Amino acid sequence: MEDPYSAEGELINIHNHFHQGQYQEVVDFDTSSLSAENAIPARVLQLRARIALGEAEDVIADVQGESDPALEAVGALAEQALGTSDAAVKTIEKLAQSAADNATVQVLGGTVLQAAGKSEEAVALLSQHSGNLEAVALIVQIHLQQNRNDLAIKEVTAARRWAQDSLLVNLAESWVGLRLGGDRYQQAFYVFEELAQAPATSSVRTIVSQAVAELHLGRTEEAQAALEQAMRKEPGFAEAIANLLVLTVITGKSPKELTSSLEKVDAQHPFLLDLAEKSELFDKAAKKYKAKAAA
Repeated sequence: MEDPYSAEGELINIHNHFHQGQYQEVVDFDTSSLSAENAIPARVLQLRARIALGEAEDVIADVQGESDPALEAVGALAEQALGTSDAAVKTIEKLAQSAADNATVQVLGGTVLQAAGKSEEAVALLSQHSGNLEAVALIVQIHLQQNRNDLAIKEVTAARRWAQDSLLVNLAESWVGLRLGGDRYQQAFYVFEELAQAPATSSVRTIVSQAVAELHLGRTEEAQAALEQAMRKEPGFAEAIANLLVLTVITGKSPKELTSSLEKVDAQHPFLLDLAEKSELFDKAAKKYKAKAAA
């Protein structure tokens, strides 16, 4: 049976649009000519794109009452996007018992579990995949978040043997490259630049990825230009604001305005949470030092 995500497969274009961050193109994609077996996978991609575009409530309404495990997993992802993480995790843990071999359950379940801080459960579910590159990409992301670069490299190297020049493998390899540094920065930059600058693949997310690679290469002016381009495309895109904030600090300017902008757009953004945690640790350390100095 032909792989629907392969270069010759029916879902390659809608799949690539999704992973390039071109969510509106995914929603607008004409699925009328797809074969019956690809109807659900295509619908799942369109529903996920709508969640990414901020339509989680509508997606929940769309999948309510559906018995297909893939659509139940989409409902859990939408619940999590709305902040009801406990309900989302409960749904995924139920699906992990009854439909762990479903590719969508693996990927969306892994996403929900990792976001809820259940990394081991997420990797255990994702590792049940059978040649699913999206599962591989998520496993790589989790390993990088855990600072297990060795495991991330191992995962990408294994996938490269059977997936060759797939978009997702190129992206995963680039994420690892940004963590490892050195010559890998330039290699990652080439991947992100190609995606960001070609009209067929450009999106606010690929532009921000290019900017991040520019930052790692020390090219602050080029990074600023790319981030400003991303902000023009989507003024409220949290990742663009967060990276512009980092750039502002690096170049010695005041981050106050951008911090305020990020708080308005996404008060729970990882950058802000990390900043708050570090500020709290600093305050605790300062109090201890002050007490010793007074003594």
